Amino acid sequence: MKITSAKVIVTCPGRNFVTLKIMTDQGVYGIGDATMNGREKAVVAYLEDHVIPCIVGMDPRRIEDIWQYLYRGAYWRRGPVTMRAIAAVDVALWDIKAKMAGMPLYQLLGGRSRDGVMVYGHANGSDIAETVDAVGQYIDLGYKAIRAQTGVPGIKDAYGVGRGKLFYEPADAALPSVTGWDTRKALNYVPKLFEKLRETYGFDHHLLHDGHHRYTPQEAANLGKMLEPYQLFWLEDVTPAENQEAFKLIRQHTVTPLAVGEIFNTIWDAKDLIQNQLIDYVRCTIVSAGGVTHLRRIADLAALYQIRTGSHGATDLSPVTMGTALHFDTWVPNFGIQEYMRHTEETDAVFPHDYHFEAGELFCGETPGHGVDIDEELAAKYPYKPAYLPVARLEDGTMWNW
Repeated sequence: MKITSAKVIVTCPGRNFVTLKIMTDQGVYGIGDATMNGREKAVVAYLEDHVIPCIVGMDPRRIEDIWQYLYRGAYWRRGPVTMRAIAAVDVALWDIKAKMAGMPLYQLLGGRSRDGVMVYGHANGSDIAETVDAVGQYIDLGYKAIRAQTGVPGIKDAYGVGRGKLFYEPADAALPSVTGWDTRKALNYVPKLFEKLRETYGFDHHLLHDGHHRYTPQEAANLGKMLEPYQLFWLEDVTPAENQEAFKLIRQHTVTPLAVGEIFNTIWDAKDLIQNQLIDYVRCTIVSAGGVTHLRRIADLAALYQIRTGSHGATDLSPVTMGTALHFDTWVPNFGIQEYMRHTEETDAVFPHDYHFEAGELFCGETPGHGVDIDEELAAKYPYKPAYLPVARLEDGTMWNW
């Protein structure tokens, strides 16, 4: 069996997606996601110029060997572009292997560890009252877990508050727009949101919050401490994780569970955080962390320290990644939760899939492979459209973390 060809498909049914399709001499094909929000064309070039010429002629069943070839063989290891390209190949190859076996992907990974996958949605509003209403709407939809974000008085376009009620799409302009930030204002306001949420809805539902790398370690510890009475499921990305030792300081001051990892690319980005038990959930994704092959290694390391998975699942991942993630989540023994931002109707049409939502959980289907396909004819009707993530600046103009 050989790979005969591969191609990259770029489509924009509301936002840009990069999809790799690998064909074989037996007529079986697989698809993988290579989307990198705001930098899509960089991955397209890497795949077309440096990956596809190398894998044509290879045996697609040798998934591990091809992964090592693309990772070790390039010499320039890691990084978001390289690892997304590897992930796209890896997912497409797992799709092919599962189709050849006549099995849904989770069976090939080792079978079910659970029946359904608990997911959380994004509730946001311009102020506390609007966010409280949005959380109620998710509860009415059957969600057991909800991430709550609110606008903050005096902060321009606070993180997490965007257009749409069932999704939040931050990539909003052909060149980066500018948002604002003020940590003191956020620290004075965010705890009031969760006080109101618990007062309104009680403690039966899981609540999450994303700090989006905005706080210093001491500020993050302060926020975590103030949120303890409201029993958050997790506090996400509360400080930049490049300095992994920063989480030691946070751990010393709060028992609020910590989650991090959506921008991690390899096990090395998470190693110290996991081994020193500085986080509770690792948020690495199929698409950013080298596919199923590498995410399994991260999850296995985390399991040794009773750390659970909580993979990123925003709209900057195509349904290909979501479908694959659900098979992974269905299998992985140390599963915690899966982020779920719904795609637009146009996106769902371009990427037909067999997973479905019910009572706060997502369920992968039984179709051989990962259960997601691409309608190339429809995809061609949505050409690439430049769209960047915003940047953030403090009130005095200083660049800050977005």
